[in-house]
Amino acid sequence: MEVTLEAVKKVVTDVLKIDGNNITPETRFIEDLKADSMDQFFLIDGFSEAFHVTISDEDAKKIKTVGDVITILSK
Repeated sequence: MEVTLEAVKKVVTDVLKIDGNNITPETRFIEDLKADSMDQFFLIDGFSEAFHVTISDEDAKKIKTVGDVITILSK
């Protein structure tokens, strides 16, 4: 599966139960979407499941924005 903004937005909106219309690559999970530590855990899990990948703890710590997810998953 190709990692696109739309695919990442789908995971974000499903996990956080929010409207994704304003999500851009620059959208920050904590500051903009008010994701707490549990939300972040479920987001990482959601990305792993949706894209059939394992995200290392090291990579997970680097994820601050939607664009970071796309970059890390595109490796």
